[in-house]
Amino acid sequence: MLDFETCDAARLRRDPSFDGKFFTAVLTTRIYCRPVCPAKRSLTKNVRYYPTAAAAERAGYRPCLRCRPEAAPFCAAWKGTKTTVERALRLIEEGALDAGTVNDLADRLGVGARHLSRLFAKHIGASPTQTAQTFRIGRAKKLLDTTTLSITDVAFQAGFGSVRRLNATFSELYGRSPSSIRRLKG
Repeated sequence: MLDFETCDAARLRRDPSFDGKFFTAVLTTRIYCRPVCPAKRSLTKNVRYYPTAAAAERAGYRPCLRCRPEAAPFCAAWKGTKTTVERALRLIEEGALDAGTVNDLADRLGVGARHLSRLFAKHIGASPTQTAQTFRIGRAKKLLDTTTLSITDVAFQAGFGSVRRLNATFSELYGRSPSSIRRLKG
């Protein structure tokens, strides 16, 4: 936790670089705020500082309705739709689209498939399927570089449905087959 003087100076300046690093609780109103809150500044003698929103709430303070400190930077609510995309990326990296569909993934995330595709276009610049393909290629390339597995084993462990699909994807991306990429390494 930052010292009282640092927090107080940041609160008085409404310094955005401290947003989410501490929370200001006002003794007279029993409300806590973010350092950037647009509300009238309280007197220094009437404030206390807490490292988290949870700590302020535990001490008996309510969140401000203007600056919404419970949704401070770095929490899921603050990040908005990016949180959904981050969760989707983790699931895709774990293979969610290797065996399932975009509809299945969207259902797991609690959104519609079209909305998920729009979020990917906005935040990633590619569709969920294209992103899964990139992860598969990365896994296959790593397996080709670091193991002596057969091309068939590489294809299935990387998440491709068939050796033919692996070959087609490598040919499209690298202009050569997976086995020729392995030979280049040696």
